[in-house]
Amino acid sequence: MTIPSDAARRFRDAAAKRILIFDGAFGTMIQSYRLGEADYRGTLALDLDQKGNNDLLAVTQPHVVAEITDAYLAAGADMVSTNTFNANSISQADYGAEHLVREINLASAKIAREATAKAAAADGRPRFVAGAVGPTNKTLSLSPDVNDPGYRAIDFDALKSVYREQIDALIEGGVDFILIETVFDTLNCKAGIKAALEAGEALGREVPLMLSFTVTDMSGRNLSGHSIDSFWASVRHARPLTIGLNCSFGAPELRPHVATLSGIADALLLAYPNAGLPNDLGQYDEAPDTTAGFIGDWADSGLINAVGGCCGTTPDHIRRIAGAVAGKAPRVPPQRNNRTLLAGLDPMQIAA
Repeated sequence: MTIPSDAARRFRDAAAKRILIFDGAFGTMIQSYRLGEADYRGTLALDLDQKGNNDLLAVTQPHVVAEITDAYLAAGADMVSTNTFNANSISQADYGAEHLVREINLASAKIAREATAKAAAADGRPRFVAGAVGPTNKTLSLSPDVNDPGYRAIDFDALKSVYREQIDALIEGGVDFILIETVFDTLNCKAGIKAALEAGEALGREVPLMLSFTVTDMSGRNLSGHSIDSFWASVRHARPLTIGLNCSFGAPELRPHVATLSGIADALLLAYPNAGLPNDLGQYDEAPDTTAGFIGDWADSGLINAVGGCCGTTPDHIRRIAGAVAGKAPRVPPQRNNRTLLAGLDPMQIAA
């Protein structure tokens, strides 16, 4: 028997009353600390250069991750993510730190859990922690070798195991939800879904899922060629708590794709765009009030249940976004049409 998640129930109750606020970018904020390689490394004995290994900071510089998390909560966030986008054995292998995956995820989850507990105790408003699971730099759907289209750098079961290691540690660390984000390959996402379902089955309790798609061009498709509606058709069996989009573009470019998903998905919709488009130096110049204005329009149109920011966003962006959607009615998801589902099948049977 699987025990339903109390956190999911509380999240749905809160989302029925108002538009909830997610956090913003971690990488953008970490850059502002101007850390050197020695800061990233700390006292760890690692052979490779660690500069840029943002996930490792939960172990070596936990105060940095805690300060950023606290800043987003102070800006009005109802939910924060763990700083674990690349905290998996594939991504950490680039730094020779794959043996630290469990430790990194446990540490980051603990930081977020403690920060949200403190914020909730201060004002009585519930806060939530989403365990962030990034896509890795591998793809199940495409070959990295242009001369061998059938070649794959990893297979489904291997990637599922990579995700399972990370997800198990995040759950142990106390996250409320698993957020599989920046999905550029739908099959990668399905490996993550199955890993989360198996983790929940092993524990005998529900592990609520949040899924976030990223488009690679203005056609609204991801790298594996799926459109918004085909992605939703591929993952709705998992009954995610939220579905949505993040990264890739700013709010104006994402708006039509958010609108498409809003009209078809019977899950809550979470979207978190970049702070506009990057300039020639790869930096994001969009002012917080500008981003908030676009998001306010999304809210006026009834498109969203939860919203935050991705690349280039800061606590000031989140504060302005929170102000822009305050008092506006949350989206009402369309009713689930059971006739279009694979009736009677357990999600574990169809996750792959």
